[in-house]
Amino acid sequence: MQAVLPDAYPRLVWGELPRPVAGPGQLLVRVRAAGINRADLIQAAGHYPPPPGESAVLGLEIAGEVVATGEGVSGFALGDAVFGLVPGGAYAEYCVLDAALAIAKPAALGWAEAASLPEVWMTVWLNLVELGGLRAGQRLLVHAGASGIGAAAIQLGKRLGAEVLTTVGSVEKGAWCTTLGADRVIHYHDEDFVDVVKAAGGADLILETVGGDYLGRDQQCLNRDGSIIVIGLLRGTKAELNVGLLLVKRQRVQGSALRSQTLDAKARTAAAVAEHVVPDIASGALKPSLDRVFAASDAQAAHDYVAQNRNLGKVVLIFD
Repeated sequence: MQAVLPDAYPRLVWGELPRPVAGPGQLLVRVRAAGINRADLIQAAGHYPPPPGESAVLGLEIAGEVVATGEGVSGFALGDAVFGLVPGGAYAEYCVLDAALAIAKPAALGWAEAASLPEVWMTVWLNLVELGGLRAGQRLLVHAGASGIGAAAIQLGKRLGAEVLTTVGSVEKGAWCTTLGADRVIHYHDEDFVDVVKAAGGADLILETVGGDYLGRDQQCLNRDGSIIVIGLLRGTKAELNVGLLLVKRQRVQGSALRSQTLDAKARTAAAVAEHVVPDIASGALKPSLDRVFAASDAQAAHDYVAQNRNLGKVVLIFD
């Protein structure tokens, strides 16, 4: 099969690799579209290796057709249209998908839209619902609201009944986040998000996608018994926290990574997304936030586009 060659990273070069084989409980999928995530850019740069034993080919989410099933698989048949989260291997013509993580693609969704869903919506569900316990009436701060994760978090936060504030880097991105339901858009080049959030009454939950010095600033506007869930490190791995404030206000800081969750844990999250999110996306009540589609052969251009922060939502590779 054709795939992006791991030996060429950080350059994205296509070449031939052996086609994978579906093992017990797995599906072999003919990939029609693959989502791009910042984790892919970080892995290509040599800083985010795949879990032991998993494919070194980039890509964490796919949509395509089942072409083979492994031993013990039930509920899926050859030719079924599916999408789902994978530990690696999406930038290829064929990819193995655990059946426990596979979701049937609604007819209303195209391949690109389906491929844009698994990583962002599973991540957001895990962190806002399962870990964050977000409830109606609470206030949520989402950093990088115009990213794929941010766009999903804004929508899910509003659906759960929260007030949602988000940080953005441009007027265009701010306007787009407003259409998604954000109650207050904070332009971080011109405003201090700490001041804005404190003036609004403080945040009960902060989805931290930036990391670095943002964590200490998050603390300043986090309410008593509030939580910061860290899922990204764009500003670095080092942070200075006020432990006194952490104790007095009973604040919680938690790291979270979907990729390193157990298969059972990811399967529970996938099932929740399939039940609670996918029907609303298929009906149009929630938006898949697909920004742009690139041909798979233009994977390098797609990575450059994301690296330059030009996207409003998800970027997807489409295969012929």
